[in-house]
Amino acid sequence: MKSKLFLLALAGVSLAAHAEDIRHQPPKDLNGYFPFNPPSSLSEWDARKDYVRRQILVAEGLWPMPTKTPLNAVIHGRIEREGYTVEKVYFESVPGFYVTGNLYRPTSPKGKVPGIMFAHGHWQDARLSIAADDAVRREIAAGGERFERGGKSIFQSLCVQLARMGCVVWQWDMLSDSDSKQIPREVVHRFDKQRPEMNTTENWGLFSAQAESHLQSIMGLQTLNAVRGLDFLLSLPEVDPERTAITGASGGGTQTMLLAAIDDRIQLSFPCVMVSTSMQGGCTCENASLLRINTGNVEFAGLFAPKPQGMNTANDWTKEMATKGFPDLQKLYTTFGKKDNVLLVRGEHFPHNYNAVTRSAFYTFVNKHFKLGFPSPVIEQDYEPLTKEQLTVWDDKHPAPKAADPEFERKLLRWLTEDAQKQLADADPEKVLRPAIEIVIGRSYDKAGTVEWELKDKQDRGDHLEMTGTLKNTTYNEEVNVAWLYPKNWNGRVVVWLDDKGRSGLQNDDVKKLVAGGAAVVGADLLFQGGEPVKETRVVANPREFAGYTHGYNHALFAQRVHDVLSLVTFLRNTKVGAHPSPKTVCLAGFGEQTGPIAVAARALAGGAVDRAAVDTHGFRFGKVLSYRDPMFLPGGSKYLDLPGFIKLNGSNALWMKGEGKEPAGNAAAWLLE
Repeated sequence: MKSKLFLLALAGVSLAAHAEDIRHQPPKDLNGYFPFNPPSSLSEWDARKDYVRRQILVAEGLWPMPTKTPLNAVIHGRIEREGYTVEKVYFESVPGFYVTGNLYRPTSPKGKVPGIMFAHGHWQDARLSIAADDAVRREIAAGGERFERGGKSIFQSLCVQLARMGCVVWQWDMLSDSDSKQIPREVVHRFDKQRPEMNTTENWGLFSAQAESHLQSIMGLQTLNAVRGLDFLLSLPEVDPERTAITGASGGGTQTMLLAAIDDRIQLSFPCVMVSTSMQGGCTCENASLLRINTGNVEFAGLFAPKPQGMNTANDWTKEMATKGFPDLQKLYTTFGKKDNVLLVRGEHFPHNYNAVTRSAFYTFVNKHFKLGFPSPVIEQDYEPLTKEQLTVWDDKHPAPKAADPEFERKLLRWLTEDAQKQLADADPEKVLRPAIEIVIGRSYDKAGTVEWELKDKQDRGDHLEMTGTLKNTTYNEEVNVAWLYPKNWNGRVVVWLDDKGRSGLQNDDVKKLVAGGAAVVGADLLFQGGEPVKETRVVANPREFAGYTHGYNHALFAQRVHDVLSLVTFLRNTKVGAHPSPKTVCLAGFGEQTGPIAVAARALAGGAVDRAAVDTHGFRFGKVLSYRDPMFLPGGSKYLDLPGFIKLNGSNALWMKGEGKEPAGNAAAWLLE
């Protein structure tokens, strides 16, 4: 029986009104609008939570998590003060990569005590800094600080107060800050232009096309350091694993919400001046390719529900949080029956901060949920700050590793690459590769959307009909212009024919053989096909040459073209008239240098929905792409075993493949007709 597609096309029936493909709009950037839509049920949220958490892990290069090698922690230089002690710490998050910081402990801990992690954010030399007297007085006058002594270090202030309250506090350095100088500040926070010597197919550096293709980023490294920092904190015998918390402001707020989102060991979270539906984090250390596509910071915070979580507003991008974002978080917590577990501290009269007012709110929140027994609200007490010389980790007995060493940067990424490849080689493809590649491409076949058809023209060519029209994916507001060659002796088989020239590529001898053999053939203009070939893809207006500013918020062109193929396949498989079936057989063919790999990726995700696939990969590898503006660039494309990883996911499904070594027997067109 003929499918609904062909019956309606022959009748000239239009099912969808034409509307511009949403992907033709300017790409989204970090200054866009990022609302959170709370779920209507916990079951709905469970599925969404699983996906977004996986998205964070994949985007940050933590799927699978890098092998947890020995920390080799060194704790030294104990300083005793009234009610607390301070020690210097360094450990290896991966071999040779040092995390530095200070450990604050109560002088006389009673049993198991809470463990608190403090991520400092974008204050240069934060842990070691001491504010000038006039700056402190201005803060006191404005109501942000209380003491002329203690107000000189907002970072020591928080740690000292919590230690006096009976908590162990781990405060560590952001990359390039204080004692962490193995990767320089110019790379971590100020990266601007691509470094040709680091943008290579081997021994690459951060921000290169290869680093992005392997999902290696500053943000991912900082999250890895946070994970290992929690490992370190929980290795201390006095720390209670049931009372662990993390806090931080600005970039530290970003680190806070992300660790809390992915690591179930955290029991309380307090990200400051960062949870917002507005600006998502402007630094290169706060962005990563794939990270915020169709999500954002408010939803990241939501992943921590229903555990206790606080946040604040200031006169910055968080100033509208009380009306945009926080009510949605409250709805989510209410769905769990835990509305009182989420707190917003209003502070729009203060600038961007983690001042004494906000710190007091955090102490009070910890006191309440960890049942510390102090009068509420908890008010910070004064103390004598330590000097930079007293806090610094490195000395003659504990020499610092070489600073700003490009070879170390290359060595670190090489270790991460080799470790991931070893893990992936032994992993179950369906449990590790497929979930990751669904994030890399940004769509699975079961989420391909609802697709409708609009006929635009029909011509009788004697033995076949030639029709043109548009497929509209109404779920995602995407369109694909297509051309159909429909034989009058149609045998129920449809071949989706992908060509680098788009639907104009239907004019060749192999397609004629397919039509003569009774197969209908559909050609498509995938996104931005059908005109001049795309030589460079679009990027956001940000002038800094960092892929994450574009691809942290928008799918790569390669992925978007795979989406178009999935739309075609799902349309064919889900088009029915009454009890009559769709096409009996759906085949996929891609022989172009671009469309061959696209066909492989689409088939990997579509699985058995495509009965047969014939492709020529031309030996393509994402690992050979050296520009993030190349149409074939794909964040994460190399990490998951490169194109062979996609081929592996084709499994036992029928695949005729050229370009991967041993050539297949016979002709592809004849094979597709079998």
